[in-house]
Amino acid sequence: MSIFLRAIGLYTLMLFNNCYCLFAQNTTDTINNTPPQESVIANKDTTNRFFTLKKLLLPSAFITYGVASLGITKLQQLNQSTRNEIIEHNPTHTKLDNLTVYAPTVLVYGLNIVGIKGKHNFKDRTIIYVTSQLIATAFITPLKHITKEKRPDGSNYLSFPSGHTTAAFSSAQFMFREYKDSNLWLSLAGYPFAIFTGVYRTLNDRHWVGDVVAGAGFGILSTEIAYWLHAKIAPTLSRNKKQTNSMITPYYQNKTVGLTFVKNL
Repeated sequence: MSIFLRAIGLYTLMLFNNCYCLFAQNTTDTINNTPPQESVIANKDTTNRFFTLKKLLLPSAFITYGVASLGITKLQQLNQSTRNEIIEHNPTHTKLDNLTVYAPTVLVYGLNIVGIKGKHNFKDRTIIYVTSQLIATAFITPLKHITKEKRPDGSNYLSFPSGHTTAAFSSAQFMFREYKDSNLWLSLAGYPFAIFTGVYRTLNDRHWVGDVVAGAGFGILSTEIAYWLHAKIAPTLSRNKKQTNSMITPYYQNKTVGLTFVKNL
């Protein structure tokens, strides 16, 4: 089985999971007969619930596979056999994987510029995206130094997990979350770029298959955590933001001139 077939299988699994999640959500909304006010409360509660099996299943499976590939002999052999197959076909190395990492994010901002709005405004989606990248960095940087896995090309011992793949899938998941409610097919447009990035990290002999699979899991998980945090924190900050009204008025009384300052909290 070639690396391309494995990538196609990974892509198909991911699309199926996201399509299933969206279909399940739409079906629930359709059969829900709750009054409008109660529906809003229910939707708010659902938004704030992050640790559900549906959202954790795919990234958990990817991360588990990647971690297992560090110690399970058969998975290590699969890593090696895949690399041997790549070397046998001698593919042309490319640096495009350095560009496709953030392609989905560029698409999100580009689409908003031309009028195809996503779920959040510029400020909120930027906060969410930056948060997702910080979370991803917090995941992968320590792991690289803890696991000390040697890269296929032998350049260093920072192979696990793939940072490029993590960032690429984090960006793809970001695009999915922004557009899944308004345009399903558009929301999935970021994943081919992420798949391309992951595949070419192996074709360029920079990562093992397990590194890439784990990176995909960490990327998706990072974005999901960022959206959950935003849903939790943003309403709290809005409630705590006090609106104040101030007014300064002159007065004259008993031959005295002055100013009155009034501030309503």
